[in-house]
Amino acid sequence: MHLTQLLHRSVQQFPDDPAVVYQDRTRTFREVADRVARFASALRTLGVATGDRVAMYSLNSDRYIEYYYAVPWAGGVLNPVNIRWSPAEIAYSLRDSRTTVLLVDDMFAGSVPAIRAQYPELETVIHCGDGPTPEGMLNYEVLLAHAEPVADARRTSDDLAGVFYTGGTTGEPKGVMLSHRNLLTSAMGASATGYFMTGRRPRLLHTAPMFHLADFACWVSGSLAGGTHVVIPAFDPKVLLDAVERHQVTDVLLVPTMIQLLVDDPATAQRDLSSVEFIGYGASVISEAVLGRAMRTFPNADFGQAYGMTEVSPIATLLSPDDHRDPSLRRAAGRAAPHAEVRVVDPDDNEVPRGTVGEIVISGEHVMLGYWEKPAETAQALRGGWMHTGDGGYMDERGYIYVVDRIKDMIITGGENVYSAEVENVLAKHPAIAACAVIGVPDEQWGERVHAVVVPAEGATVTAEELREFAKQHVAGYKAPRSVEVVAALPMSGAGKVLKRELRAKYR
Repeated sequence: MHLTQLLHRSVQQFPDDPAVVYQDRTRTFREVADRVARFASALRTLGVATGDRVAMYSLNSDRYIEYYYAVPWAGGVLNPVNIRWSPAEIAYSLRDSRTTVLLVDDMFAGSVPAIRAQYPELETVIHCGDGPTPEGMLNYEVLLAHAEPVADARRTSDDLAGVFYTGGTTGEPKGVMLSHRNLLTSAMGASATGYFMTGRRPRLLHTAPMFHLADFACWVSGSLAGGTHVVIPAFDPKVLLDAVERHQVTDVLLVPTMIQLLVDDPATAQRDLSSVEFIGYGASVISEAVLGRAMRTFPNADFGQAYGMTEVSPIATLLSPDDHRDPSLRRAAGRAAPHAEVRVVDPDDNEVPRGTVGEIVISGEHVMLGYWEKPAETAQALRGGWMHTGDGGYMDERGYIYVVDRIKDMIITGGENVYSAEVENVLAKHPAIAACAVIGVPDEQWGERVHAVVVPAEGATVTAEELREFAKQHVAGYKAPRSVEVVAALPMSGAGKVLKRELRAKYR
């Protein structure tokens, strides 16, 4: 199979149904297929050959979905750009992958000179926004207007579909190579559960960043079902609520921080959210209090959590709607998805007993081909044929995975192991806390001490002693934070994960 098959099937079965909705533009599957074939033709005319990488640096839009299809249609390889990166980081990823064609929208066109200054080999920049095209760039719509449609290259299952750069939370980003088989295996496995997406040609809202593989995976799953993609440029509570009401959205992917902002917005309670049938979330843990409010806010919606990573395309485990109805399971990351095998192992890769913390490892046809031109890192990550996630966790007797921490984030204080995620979950229950992160910082007496970085709820104040005493009601005293820092916001990656390396930097 290959990604463009999804479009061919939809054109065959419902050509005049809406495929993409963006602002005041609605295009049918027939129209999207024609535009995709024309843009693929333009890319070939610009010199894109089989296997060449084509990047996109843009907010969400209908043209982003055309990019998803047109690049493999032309025989190329997708390379979406993290919109939160600096020009230097973007230039690194383009240079590392030897990408010479970049699409850019109005929001980010001004960054192109800085990127080109650090990567002069960037040959072609295509402006895909709605404003005036800057000097030195080609206009997307003009290219389409002058191109004749070409036949689909029809890539094979094992061909490289995309190079997806990791968020760089632990240093130099790595390009994760995913094949068409990888991406479709993950999407089809999730869809086989019967609850991931509504299954009846969903109306899927794209509000999470489309450069990220989580939203990309939802696009694949929604396209498998012949669904309509409703796109908004970025997460904004009002814009999201408007889109849900106007287009009767059935499915949406959110990260926990987005869910919290939605349920805390007083305007949300005044909206008609009855069309929403499924809310998928992931990227980080969600507090039980926020999840409970979200379930009340979206009364007709089932909730599903996905755990995984870019390297597994990206889904490994799923926590079903039925699981969410059992309060004892809401801290779990779910059980292995139909397409995945999951184990928990010790440092020698021996499976550990149930309930014992070890490293989560994953196997299946969805596991990456490897890291772009990094054979040593690939061999280390895929040793023994299993993707080593770097996540610490345990599996219970029923096969549910519980993620306790990144292995590198484990805190050793006074000889005791503390998993920051456990402490964060406790602190998140405090009514004065809107968000928090727990890290280990150097301490002369304890080696490391548990340090909490907290964002207070609006109008609230909190002291270190108050939080420590609150935490000790739920966890052992050595796990309670010994110091607290109050901040206005936590540094976040494009995937909605807290950048703990930035929090630790001041203590190095």
